[in-house]
Amino acid sequence: MKVSITGVSGFVGQNLITYIQNFHNLQFISRQGLSSIVEQPLQNESNVIIHLAGKAHDLKKVSDPNEYYQVNFELTKKLYDAFLQSDAKKFIFISSVKAAADSVNGILTEDATPHPQTDYGKSKLMAEHYIQSQPLPEGKSYYILRPCMIHGPGNKGNLNLLYQFVKKGIPYPLAGFDNKRSFLSVENLCFIIKELIERDDIVSGVYHVADDEPLSTDEVVSILSASINKKPKLWKISPSLIRAVAKLGDVLHFPLTTERLDKLTESYVVSNQKIKHAIGKDLPLTVRKGLEITAASFATK
Repeated sequence: MKVSITGVSGFVGQNLITYIQNFHNLQFISRQGLSSIVEQPLQNESNVIIHLAGKAHDLKKVSDPNEYYQVNFELTKKLYDAFLQSDAKKFIFISSVKAAADSVNGILTEDATPHPQTDYGKSKLMAEHYIQSQPLPEGKSYYILRPCMIHGPGNKGNLNLLYQFVKKGIPYPLAGFDNKRSFLSVENLCFIIKELIERDDIVSGVYHVADDEPLSTDEVVSILSASINKKPKLWKISPSLIRAVAKLGDVLHFPLTTERLDKLTESYVVSNQKIKHAIGKDLPLTVRKGLEITAASFATK
């Protein structure tokens, strides 16, 4: 299969290349190539287009909001238009659960009415709506994947921050928060993308992507601790006191801010039943095994 991919320099892109390069003929579309796709149409020999490129959610909130719409919506629109005019059969767009909801009560499914609050989520949803609104020629398919928090070797972000706390023997002070959230091993995401590339029995649509089991942050700390043979140190400090410190962090630019606290302690459970039913196979990794692999990669740095 001849597969064209955008965003290959990113975390998911690097892992995806490793995962499928021995099975398919890969072609990379650079950001410059993506910007000029109208003047230089897609090569007709491509069978599948995987659109990974995008502007990620900026937790520091220093980005120009217009950048989200230019990158996540306008470039996706341009690429999808090129797909419709090409001989390619499948278009796989990596969106985000943040296109559906910034916070979740219960379990997030594809049936939920999207209500994003950030420019990141809104721009991703605009791209989704554009893809869904275009007449789909016979023989073509599109897949909009909404992954939750992706992790794996080479991953940076809150999991890495949590690991550094554990490694240094610093007690985890947020054990007083009762939460459950979904994670996604990058290997499981790559597995699903590979299935979509190779099979013709999966219908077009929106699919949430997550590992099978949600975990509390306490459980994640315990898994990270076990990876370096440490006993987890969990402090159950009053959540109201922690929130007060986080609000102070918003003003004084402490490492702990309200948004980072929410990321670490909120419940955000995502259902993967639709994609699993469509594929009809178990995911390669359990959530715990995936986190163990991620932790092991932190340990080598």
